[in-house]
Amino acid sequence: MNILMALSQLEVTGAEVYATTVGNELTARGHNVFYVSDTLTKPHKGDFFSLRFNKRSVPRRFWHVGYLVYLIKKHNIQLVHAHSRASSWSCHVACKITNTPMVTTVHGRQPVHASRKKFHAMGDKALPVCEAIRDQLHNDLAVPMEQMEVSRNGIETSSFQWLDAPNNTKPVVTIVGRLSGPKGELCYRLLDECLDAGKYDIRVVTGSKFESRFEKFSSSVNFVGYTDDVPAMLGEADLVIGAGRVAMEALLCGRPTLAIGEATCIGIVDENNVDEAMATNFGDIGPVDLDIDFTQIAALVEKGLSSSHCSQTTSETIRGNYSLTNIVDDIERIYQDVYVTTLRREMPVIMYHRFIKDDSGKGVHGTYLHIDMFDKHMALLKKMGFETLTFEDLQDGRLIRRLEANKRYIMLTVDDGYVDNLELMLPVLRKHDFKAVVYVVTGETFNRWDVENPSNPEKSVPLMNAKQVKQLAESGHIEIGGHTLTHPKLDTLTDEQQRFEIIENKKALEATLGKSLTSFAYPFGEHNQASKQIAKEAGYQYAVATNSGPLAFHQDPYQVRRIAIFPKTDVFGLWRKVRGNYLFRKVKS
Repeated sequence: MNILMALSQLEVTGAEVYATTVGNELTARGHNVFYVSDTLTKPHKGDFFSLRFNKRSVPRRFWHVGYLVYLIKKHNIQLVHAHSRASSWSCHVACKITNTPMVTTVHGRQPVHASRKKFHAMGDKALPVCEAIRDQLHNDLAVPMEQMEVSRNGIETSSFQWLDAPNNTKPVVTIVGRLSGPKGELCYRLLDECLDAGKYDIRVVTGSKFESRFEKFSSSVNFVGYTDDVPAMLGEADLVIGAGRVAMEALLCGRPTLAIGEATCIGIVDENNVDEAMATNFGDIGPVDLDIDFTQIAALVEKGLSSSHCSQTTSETIRGNYSLTNIVDDIERIYQDVYVTTLRREMPVIMYHRFIKDDSGKGVHGTYLHIDMFDKHMALLKKMGFETLTFEDLQDGRLIRRLEANKRYIMLTVDDGYVDNLELMLPVLRKHDFKAVVYVVTGETFNRWDVENPSNPEKSVPLMNAKQVKQLAESGHIEIGGHTLTHPKLDTLTDEQQRFEIIENKKALEATLGKSLTSFAYPFGEHNQASKQIAKEAGYQYAVATNSGPLAFHQDPYQVRRIAIFPKTDVFGLWRKVRGNYLFRKVKS
């Protein structure tokens, strides 16, 4: 996807670290990430555009919106990800003008006033970094819970490993944070009221400019400035004081950590209060702006210094909750949710069955299509700029690839495994250089499930044998998937009967092909929760249904919804079904 990260800042902030860390991981995954902000100091992969969001006069705001509209159109931005109040307001308007999906990560408490309650300006989804922000957005600004999802800070946890305790002659107490704003006020009070410079080697690590009010401490406190080697800095500390990412990174390194932020003091983080710490972003967010008893800080510092490390359990809790890989997995899922839902557009998954070359092949059931019409279908898809994907193309689980910029993907699926798939369909796919997924029944030689239908018997149509299935698979245009032994309605069977149908069919096909299968189709589209679980346990990564499942492809890989093609589906009918919003209109109606 083409993603625009939007920030407003004049110095290094946690929002910038978050945006560039997540952005670099997204870039590594193949996305194109662009940045727009007043300044940007952290290393980043992707173009940066300077825009003075902090200049908030009415004319400036119009300029911001106009420039964002220009960037969105010029770079074919598919989704905007804002990270601050100033940038989110302008992005919200620009995204409405351009019909661009938008999410906003909310890093701190939001100001409460009447206009803010009426105009949240957070786009389609708000992503508070902790539960306390989520609750404040809901309680004070009436943001609906369903419009929010907690998305924690992503940390490159591999860069922060458990460190040996330092061997300092004098305990090193390291404060990490800005010297401006509320964090600057907190740092000042810690130095002025709580920390004994005679007992400790006090170090202040910051990217902020040195403010004159801190000059009174310059002879007793070491103002280190900014550092690029955060693990080394943390490794020298006997105790780290900070909030947000500072506390997380310190705990990953095993350092005793006093979590104290702009709102509250959590105390020395351990397994008893780590959940509270995470919920408040380690003290940065609370029910009020400042709720700290500074008279208790000195005792907490001594408590922290009494241990050489935080507990391993606490450190591993942080590692599990803030792993960059896990966080970006969730962000990609959220991007897909917002993109598909907002635009009401999804990659079509089309379902064919068998193909005929003349009227003698017609049947009672509407599961056939004349091969000449299929050829016209493929010609239309080619003209519309479609490329085909199979489930084997998505084995890595990166379903977001289907939304790649400047691409238009479709998935063609064909059920049952009729001989005509090899004899009639394959040449057409070759002609148009398309791929398809063919779901094969292995325990029958013909469509017995339809022929022996007492109320509506179908004519007998031959299924492929193992040799023909292998020939089809080796064409390079076909993924073979499982479709049970005998094509039963799975939801009418016991769990054991389902397991036998699914697993034995998979074994037979894998023996024929000499490789594992990736996807499975429920016969008739009928299934229950046991069917999905058995398909998963069997090793399938995906399973397709028919008229059931979420409208968004990625939301349930074991119930992918498909669009059926019938004998009377002409070129215009296919065009209607593959435009992208067919299912959204159909299900709504």
